[in-house]
Amino acid sequence: MTAPDLRHHGDAELAPGLIDLAVNVRAGTPPAWLRTVLHAALDDAAGYPDAGPARAAVAAAHGRPPGEVLLTAGAAEAFTLAARALRPRRAVVVHPSFTEPEAALRAAGHLVERVLLAAPAYRLDPAAVPADADLVVLGNPTNPTSVLHPAADVAALARPGRVLLVDEAFADTAPGEPESLAGRRDLPGLVVVRSLTKTWGLAGLRVGYALGPPDLVAELAAHQPHWPVSTLALAALTACTTTAARAEATVAAHHLIDHRGVLLHALPPQVQVLGEPRSSFVLLRVPDGERVRAQLRERGWAVRRGDTFPGLDGDHLRVAVREPATSRAFAADLAAILEGIPPAPPTPRGQPRQPEEIR
Repeated sequence: MTAPDLRHHGDAELAPGLIDLAVNVRAGTPPAWLRTVLHAALDDAAGYPDAGPARAAVAAAHGRPPGEVLLTAGAAEAFTLAARALRPRRAVVVHPSFTEPEAALRAAGHLVERVLLAAPAYRLDPAAVPADADLVVLGNPTNPTSVLHPAADVAALARPGRVLLVDEAFADTAPGEPESLAGRRDLPGLVVVRSLTKTWGLAGLRVGYALGPPDLVAELAAHQPHWPVSTLALAALTACTTTAARAEATVAAHHLIDHRGVLLHALPPQVQVLGEPRSSFVLLRVPDGERVRAQLRERGWAVRRGDTFPGLDGDHLRVAVREPATSRAFAADLAAILEGIPPAPPTPRGQPRQPEEIR
């Protein structure tokens, strides 16, 4: 069996003319007020970045002292720092999940064991994680399954002598972040990684942070270069952790529930929805998935292939939740493919067909 390509990500599915259901970034972002903040920050870009205000803002948002906050160039940098700073004897990654942590660990020379969660629920069983693992990595909500694990189950993995690295890049897609451990300071070895990418549409700016015990934060920081986070990213961190911005994120999370419901209701009966989706994407299993994905591209849709995630195969597709018109149009094309209905002729210019209601 071919090993999954851990470095494959949703942006690799994109191409001009395709409607993006492959990348889990909220559509229509960054919002106008955040664009204004970023434009204003350009006036300060001639000087070296000052991380102090942004670190203080993040710390206040999560009820922590600044010494427990590490600002990073996106959440992915936090995984690379952990791989470089830590020396685990037994590193375990819970899958299916975001593959960058395992890729970073392997690149740093660490051996990695996988704990595969069982289909179709993909729910965490703390007892499945080896007791002597001194580094455990998992996501919550988990990408690509969209499963939100109970905080108590995740917290049960923390123990003295172990680093528990929890990827919460999608935590704010659930209203009120009910299962987040970002405010927990009592759990030994807990490091929570967060990102502004998904809700605020800042993938290109690389904005993230990690929260954890000050000694662990210092270990990770020792492997960063000087000025690792740009002035614009620091401005975004400060702006997006205000009370008003967090309230806006909660409103967006409530809208997401409605939009996700539309997508799930519109899907054809041949499609299996896996897990209990709680984030901004859903994991689907379709018959002859590789063919279906290719035909979706022919009809103008980019979706995330599933076979690069450990534990999944070519019949798995991850689909981002979009506004209702887009989801209904996608589901109609998916149904047509599964029923063998040929696509409409291409437009006169030869461009991929765009569903009329979402042009």
